[in-house]
Amino acid sequence: MAQAYMTESGNGGSEPEPSGSRFRRRLAELRRDPGIWRRGLVLAAISVLICLVMVFHAQLPNDVGNLGSLTETFLPWLGVAVPLLLVGAVVRKSATALIAILLTAAVWVNIFGGLVTDKSGPGGNLVVATHNVDADNPDPRGTAASIAKSGADVLALTELKGSVVPVYEKALAGTYKYHSVEGTVGVWSKYPLSASRPVDIKLGWTRAMRVTVDTAQGQVAVFVAHLPSVRVKLNAGFTANQRDNSADALGAALAADPLKKAILLGDLNGTMNDRSLSEVTSQMRSTQGAAGDGFGFSWPAQFPMARIDQIMVRGIEPEASWTLPRTGSDHLPVAARVTVP
Repeated sequence: MAQAYMTESGNGGSEPEPSGSRFRRRLAELRRDPGIWRRGLVLAAISVLICLVMVFHAQLPNDVGNLGSLTETFLPWLGVAVPLLLVGAVVRKSATALIAILLTAAVWVNIFGGLVTDKSGPGGNLVVATHNVDADNPDPRGTAASIAKSGADVLALTELKGSVVPVYEKALAGTYKYHSVEGTVGVWSKYPLSASRPVDIKLGWTRAMRVTVDTAQGQVAVFVAHLPSVRVKLNAGFTANQRDNSADALGAALAADPLKKAILLGDLNGTMNDRSLSEVTSQMRSTQGAAGDGFGFSWPAQFPMARIDQIMVRGIEPEASWTLPRTGSDHLPVAARVTVP
């Protein structure tokens, strides 16, 4: 006679237990296991902590080592812990940990899920690009040739070494009729440029500029900025005070500009989640966040972990945003297609 989980075979052996029956039996065993709720409490606690950091990151203090800004720079990477914790919960057979991990996963999707999908559209009448070319770039000529193929109408370069500027000028002359360089930043354009001037971001030397681009749709103020670098030190934490002061000065310059249509290009050494860039991000819209395909991480080039090279707009509609192929720099170039009304 057939048994509940085994049937007699013709040679006196037994057939394998059906997978559905095996799963139901295993589930019943887990329900009868009194330790299913007591095991994995450490995993559950770690998961809840990650969840709280994602939700309340703005409340993390910046007074000690700029902990808040450091966390916000790499905030999306907290999601990497979810599958690792999930494996631990399965191994430990812990329902408590599993529920906590699923909650954390749901929070991550709610915050960052929109960045994973492709939000690009077909429209746009202006393509812009920006690239930190790296002062120590071993191949500036090749870098210029690569980004010239991007199709950008307006191109911003940062970290330009004075002795290498002529190399970029010569290499880009065939694609861009107009250009202007202020200090270590510059703009190359297919449209006429005017009113070029440096922008004071409180550094003592020029790492930001503003120029008017006469597009087919009218004048657009283009700002290019290379904010100071930040460092992570064991004895000092996230050292970003100089960057933060420059961001405030850049925000003031953007707010004071008379043109309503503006584009900000450059290396801001910070992500859109970083509260210390709020003077800029509060008045400008990120093309990556609005019309990007994925996170668009741009640094470091060999294994991008953060989007610190930005294209932001005001009075202009983002249509698409993407990263460009790697050059001789330690940053990836980024580009965007926008609609200038």
